[in-house]
Amino acid sequence: MADEKDLEKDAESTTDGEDNTGSKDVQDGTEETGGVPEGDGTLEEGQTEEAQEEDAAPDDNKTASPGKKEKRFGKKKDKATQKLEEKIAGLEDQRVRQLAEFENFRKRSEKEKSQMFETGAKSVIEKILPVIDNFERGLAGVPAEEKEAPFVQGVELVYKQLVTALEELGVKPIEAVGKEFDPAIHNAVMAVDDDTLESGTIAEEMQKGYMYKESVVRHSMVKVVN
Repeated sequence: MADEKDLEKDAESTTDGEDNTGSKDVQDGTEETGGVPEGDGTLEEGQTEEAQEEDAAPDDNKTASPGKKEKRFGKKKDKATQKLEEKIAGLEDQRVRQLAEFENFRKRSEKEKSQMFETGAKSVIEKILPVIDNFERGLAGVPAEEKEAPFVQGVELVYKQLVTALEELGVKPIEAVGKEFDPAIHNAVMAVDDDTLESGTIAEEMQKGYMYKESVVRHSMVKVVN
């Protein structure tokens, strides 16, 4: 009986020792790992810390990529805007050139029209001038005692009316007698000696000359002092 009791005591002591050792091992393992479960915060095989950082980085890259797209889109938009501005500038330049050409054409047309009108007016005036010459010759040949006759006064009134109408159109006679000879408006047909006048002065007008505005319709036929 004593042997059986001794065996039971030995078995109990052995069991208590194993339990104490297991609990100590569990506590030691917990203290070494700092209470963190196995597998958390540990590196996998063949994986470095940089690889872990790269795994965490995709969120940042995803956030940055829309900005790059927007930047590229902005560049494309700027190029398109620049092309449109260049096209608008070209059209504006073309419009200005066309306006300038039209203005030049308008001025040229007005000048040509004015020249054509002036040429036609001068042609008509040239045909009327001989009529005026005949009126002047007829009135100059009337004797002094007949100048008061109704017929002569009627002819003189018609002559004056015709001269007035031509003056209103811009036709005026060229001054000659006593003026210095000017080949631009005078036509010298004879040279005379006259001590009372200076050389180159017009002594007599043989045919009256006329101007239409600033151009000569007919030169004056004159005698010039030597």
